[in-house]
Amino acid sequence: MNLILLGPPGAGKGTQARFLVERFGLLQLSTGDMLRSAAAAGTEIGLKAKETIDRGDLVTDDLVVGIVSDRLDEPDVKGGIIFDGFPRTLGQADALDEMLVEKGMELTAVVELRCDDEIIIERIAGRYSCGNCGEGYHRSFKKPEKEGVCDKCGKSEMQQRDDDNVEAFRTRLLNYYKDTAPLIGYYHAKRSLSPVDGTADIDEVTKQINAVITA
Repeated sequence: MNLILLGPPGAGKGTQARFLVERFGLLQLSTGDMLRSAAAAGTEIGLKAKETIDRGDLVTDDLVVGIVSDRLDEPDVKGGIIFDGFPRTLGQADALDEMLVEKGMELTAVVELRCDDEIIIERIAGRYSCGNCGEGYHRSFKKPEKEGVCDKCGKSEMQQRDDDNVEAFRTRLLNYYKDTAPLIGYYHAKRSLSPVDGTADIDEVTKQINAVITA
């Protein structure tokens, strides 16, 4: 089972990916993690990517595709994967199609989490996490039992991402619609896209995704 989760930032892709990993034993492949691992391993592509990042430039599609291709040759991907942050562009999507054919792999589903912008903004602006263990919270939807104290580890190290504010998030949404949203039309045309209601509660979204991938 090989999956892509699409949707704007804040739609819940990370949460649903964790559930899929737990239920189906899939491997979540993050392009950020892959870039760091390749750089640390000193591979040719990894070193090129590190040089690009160190200069403050964006990593090109060719480099990202090369790193993903190398990662798909590792034995631990055989049990199924979730692509996290890849593909981000139409060029990467085309390259992924070719890559999967070359490696004898198939894409099971592309799941789109659809969300209204204002609902996402409400979600983002209210979320924070424990700086010690990473457990996530929200001022409206998920408060710790004791204010300011993490339910999971008991520490009082709550923090909020610098870009989890309305102004910064609207910029992130704009970048998503400009660069990544075209993938929705791409996979719709290929009859691979399965939209789910990302505004539903977490359990309902999980139920919808499970129905798509087990159909």
